[in-house]
Amino acid sequence: MNVTGQPLRIRMDVKVPMRDGTLLSADVYMPPKDGPFPALLIRTIYDKQAERYVEWTRRFVEAGYACVMQDCRGRNDSDGAWEPYVHEADDGHDTIEWIGRQPWCDGGVGMYGVSYVGFTQCQPATQRSGCLKAIAPIASQQDNFGHQRVDGALQQHVAQFFINMTGRTNKRAATALMDWDEIYRRLPLVSALDDIVDLEFYREVVRHHTFDDFWKSYSMRDKYGEVAVPAYFITGWYDNLVHETCKLFMGWTSQARTPDARRLSRLLIGPWSHRNIGSSERFGAVDFGGAAFVDIVDEQIRWNDRRLKGVDNGMDDEPRVRVFVMGANRWRTGDTWPLEGVRRRSFYLHSGRGANSLFGDGELSGEPPINEPPDRFAYDPNDPVPTIGGQFMMMEMGGPADRRAAQRRDDVLVYDTAPLAEDMEVVGPVTLTLYASSSAPDTDFTGTLSDVHPDGKAVMLTEGIARARFRDSIQKPSLMEPGEVYEIEVDMWDTGNLFRAGHRVRLEVSSSNFPRYERNQNTGTQPGLDADTATARQTIYHDSARPSRLNLPVVHAAG
Repeated sequence: MNVTGQPLRIRMDVKVPMRDGTLLSADVYMPPKDGPFPALLIRTIYDKQAERYVEWTRRFVEAGYACVMQDCRGRNDSDGAWEPYVHEADDGHDTIEWIGRQPWCDGGVGMYGVSYVGFTQCQPATQRSGCLKAIAPIASQQDNFGHQRVDGALQQHVAQFFINMTGRTNKRAATALMDWDEIYRRLPLVSALDDIVDLEFYREVVRHHTFDDFWKSYSMRDKYGEVAVPAYFITGWYDNLVHETCKLFMGWTSQARTPDARRLSRLLIGPWSHRNIGSSERFGAVDFGGAAFVDIVDEQIRWNDRRLKGVDNGMDDEPRVRVFVMGANRWRTGDTWPLEGVRRRSFYLHSGRGANSLFGDGELSGEPPINEPPDRFAYDPNDPVPTIGGQFMMMEMGGPADRRAAQRRDDVLVYDTAPLAEDMEVVGPVTLTLYASSSAPDTDFTGTLSDVHPDGKAVMLTEGIARARFRDSIQKPSLMEPGEVYEIEVDMWDTGNLFRAGHRVRLEVSSSNFPRYERNQNTGTQPGLDADTATARQTIYHDSARPSRLNLPVVHAAG
């Protein structure tokens, strides 16, 4: 490996002491010239020799940074036991302080990395090391109750993640050989992996179905006031952490301890998934074109040049938010999230004979309903609506897929606008307000937004799920009274899309999205602990007293 034609200086397996005496292994990369240098740190559970991060590091060193690549506690070459998420704040802080004392470091440290490696940046920021000057979390989370459980409903693909991470090294090659269709269907969830691996953390995730101390202990929800460094948050519309990343940006810019941390933090969202951040390749059913490409390493170099080197490169004078508008295949900028000037517009649900499937008569319009019969469907946990596209960690199942296969099912209610008379740009958080009843004491309600092209293709944009028992509180759930009507808000996350003239806006309403989310077993017992299931009879109301509606953040509205 060469930098500007000269050998790169590398020290491998440097032992970094933590406050409790545990030694964590780090590789240190430095330019060939003498320092000191500003330093960039990555702390990873995956492997500090991962090819992507070694290449990123090469480019950072070429730009004049020393880089430290460290295995987290209990992972690969580092000592101790890995307890997921528990030690990242303290270990990160101790490592930052250690770097700042090294003779090759000028005292300034930044951080980088994706997913869990974004989490390892946000956590130590709460301890405010004087050496930490900036972080750049890509696809990270505010907390895991909003990620792994999505306000109550378990994202089942985290099971595969936890098996991958068993022991000290990644098991991805082995898990690729497993029958995941069969594994995901196992009940009860709490013991579903027991014949594969003894993984107590997974069982704890299943057991802790409310937002309790298990989740609060490393949540950022009440810790934004402790952070004092600017952050550059990066994600994609089809990233399973896009909504959590938006929460981080909003929390950071409104509650951070210092004016600079609030004023200088940034957000970048492209048409990407968790695993193809920055790419402009054809994705799912859509080709987003060359404008979708962002050189993520260059973006971070520019960020760190401003934060750690004081280079006046104009970044602080640019809009703080940059998001890709799908459909138009161009970027839109602003200074806040949600963007300034976006107007919330409601599209009301309508039907006459029934909105079941593509072949029903479900409609969306700006006119509130008056007197209409409700829509009904049966949700059977043993025959759930399949995951097709969306914010899913596994690229082969996620992304902007054509949803028509799911929309042919009778347990999926489908509501369409008329073909739009003119373009309508939607950028920001999407919500769904449902007036619903169920025969079950607990159940789920799902919403999916699609852009229907003139040829009939229904390109998935964003989706959400609401667990009925959490309709009022994620800490104190309450069951439903069968047959009673409740107002339920479905958070459908965030998107950016231009609905072209002639296209239609399509909403799906159902009760499952499997295997992205666990199936609600409809019994009212604590989720995940038994194998009993029941079919739920669901009713969605849309009349003058109960106006169920899709709420879109519209930049340029049709009509």
